[in-house]
Amino acid sequence: MLKVMFVCHGNICRSPMAEVIFRESAKNRGIDEIEVSSAAITSEEIFNGKGNPVHPGAEAELRKNGLTSEGKTAVLLRKEDYNKFDVFIGMDTENMRGMVKIFGSDTKGKIHKLSDYCDQISDVADPWYSGRFDLAYKDIFTGCEALAERIKKGYKFN
Repeated sequence: MLKVMFVCHGNICRSPMAEVIFRESAKNRGIDEIEVSSAAITSEEIFNGKGNPVHPGAEAELRKNGLTSEGKTAVLLRKEDYNKFDVFIGMDTENMRGMVKIFGSDTKGKIHKLSDYCDQISDVADPWYSGRFDLAYKDIFTGCEALAERIKKGYKFN
C-alpha cells in the first residue's frame, strides 16, 4: 500500500485540500491500495494537543467542487512519520525546508513538491494571505491529477 502525506504550513488550507482532492483523483483512476494523509510543519493551528478544523474558505471551495474535509483537524508532522509514509508532498519551497528540518534529512528521497508532477504550477498559491481559495484549489487539483495519473501508469517514488 502506497502511503502519501501532503504537507503545508498549518494543515488547515492547502494540505487538507490536497488530501481530499488526491484521494478522489486516485479513486477515479481505480487506485485502491493507497493511504492519504496531511500534516503541518508548524504547530500554529494546534492548541493544547487539539488541531483547528480546516479553514472555512478551504472547506467552501472543496464543497463547491463536490468534496468535503469534514472532521479533519490540523496535525503536526513528526520525525517518526518519515518511516511511516512512502512520500511527503509539500505545497511550496518553505514546506520543503520545514520537512527536512523536522526529519533531519531526506536520505531516502521521500520529500517532493506537488509541482514536481506538472509544469503548470511552481508553488501552490497560499490562500492564507490572498483569500483566493479558488486559485489554491486549481493548483492543487492540477498537481493531484498529474500525480494520480503518474501513479496509475506505474510511477515509483524511490
